[in-house]
Amino acid sequence: MNATAGITPFLTIALSKGRIFEETLPLLAAAGIVPNENPEQSRKLILGTNRPDVRVVIVRASDVPTYVQYGAADLGIAGKDVLIEHGGAGLYQPLDLKIAKCRMCVATPAGFDYAAAVRRGARLRVATKYINTARAHFAAKGVHVDLIKLYGSMELAPLAGLADAIVDLVSSGGTLKANNLVEVEDIMPISSRLVVNQASLKMKRSLLQPVIDSFESALS
Repeated sequence: MNATAGITPFLTIALSKGRIFEETLPLLAAAGIVPNENPEQSRKLILGTNRPDVRVVIVRASDVPTYVQYGAADLGIAGKDVLIEHGGAGLYQPLDLKIAKCRMCVATPAGFDYAAAVRRGARLRVATKYINTARAHFAAKGVHVDLIKLYGSMELAPLAGLADAIVDLVSSGGTLKANNLVEVEDIMPISSRLVVNQASLKMKRSLLQPVIDSFESALS
């Protein structure tokens, strides 16, 4: 399937449910776009809007870059964490929207001396959904790790003896505290980006550019 597949005479915006959707609504409104339904209250995966030339598709957060890359959506909003894992190939990323902010960090059980383990060159088992991010972080530090891919409930891995540490997104830190885990190292701040299909940008510039410009103005 090539990058132009799925391109239609209207704009398709890929969004995920939850925090990103909610925090994107004011930006969409600034561009004159209002979804007709809330995905939390509807089973529909394709939502109409107040504009006949714009629709919203609801996909998993990790799938947003793929829908945009292959032209099934013209633009979308994805977290920096997702984009790093995806690789960003074929995507134009014009704006950091500064929404859905959190941070990527290393966390361990409260009694684990992470700094000492790193100093003595211990090989650590690290559970994470973010394999590329974790690999790059520990490689840059010269820390030897065995990465264990998980898809959720990261906090359980150290408690169950599966891993020494986790790499995960943290917002308030409440889930870590509830499971007797502590942040031991920040990796990077995370926020959500606007991503645009490059072929759509050329073929639908008259539709796309005003949306991009409206988002940019709303951020200033």
